[in-house]
Amino acid sequence: MPNSIPAYSLPDRNRQVLLTTRPDGIPQASHFTLAETSVPEPGEGQMLVRNIYLSADPAQRGWASSEANYAAPVPIGGPMRALAVAVVVASRAKGYAVGDFLYGFFGWQDYAAVGPEAVLHRATEDLPLDAFGALVGINGITAYLALTKLGRPVAGDTLVVSTAAGSVGSFVGQIGKSMGCRTVGLTGDDAKVARCHDRFGYDEAINYRTGNIAAAVKRAAPDGVNLYFDNTGGPILDTVLRQMAVGGRVVQCGTASVGSWVPAPTGPRNEREILTRRLVWSGFVIFDHMADYARAASEMAQLWRQGKVVYDIDLAEGIEAAPGAIAALYAGENTGKRLIHIG
Repeated sequence: MPNSIPAYSLPDRNRQVLLTTRPDGIPQASHFTLAETSVPEPGEGQMLVRNIYLSADPAQRGWASSEANYAAPVPIGGPMRALAVAVVVASRAKGYAVGDFLYGFFGWQDYAAVGPEAVLHRATEDLPLDAFGALVGINGITAYLALTKLGRPVAGDTLVVSTAAGSVGSFVGQIGKSMGCRTVGLTGDDAKVARCHDRFGYDEAINYRTGNIAAAVKRAAPDGVNLYFDNTGGPILDTVLRQMAVGGRVVQCGTASVGSWVPAPTGPRNEREILTRRLVWSGFVIFDHMADYARAASEMAQLWRQGKVVYDIDLAEGIEAAPGAIAALYAGENTGKRLIHIG
């Protein structure tokens, strides 16, 4: 059963954040409108959930835009697709009871009438409620599964992580460290470099905006990078690929540095690096790995209890904070997992 549950009310209207114009690239606050509607009634096989924490995630860029993506775009005029931590307040779904806490696709709104298919995880572990939007939300589970299933770290590997202080990268560094890797973090300012060292335990941290990043990575990994966990793409990826050791692995988890995918950008050709270094380059989307979610959540919860991983919440108050939250992520303004408390 979750702990540290904040107080929440049961309003008689449903506030929603609607997507009203299609963004070209990163969604801004101006692409959304706040609206109110009646509280929905759950149908047969559904439950009514009251959201407590709304999540802001980089994946929402693809869900909102017309860019090629793995999921259909959010309809114009509809509530923004989003993950949330919620409590069941009425149920007509077998196996779900009033008072259950859930994490799933409930949207940027106060209430949602959903079926079990919208649920990613039942919040049953003895963890703070906000941990279900961070530690065992898609950020923590992405870090764990992408690193262990695709990265296949081995003790002694040099692991380089981009956006190393972010909501995924911070977990990757800590998990890699717990598995015996030497960890090197790439981040965009000196304050985050300090957090990589002091909070997340990286062996080395590099501000990629200052100095020669190629030389800095070379100093940090003189024998080459065995495993690169990339959340940015673009010039940083191009640089690190040329520092990879023979037989290295690249996990492509994000492309945050690319301003737009329409039209598709071009850049340095990497085929020769992949060939001559015999690299394995794999893309990861969490929704391909849902069969492993519960196991990964259990493992992450255990690492937290053992003090091997920590997590930080960048908490905003009020649904009014939601429209600008995605743009803030891509601007690097958050200092932890961005959650919005609306209870």
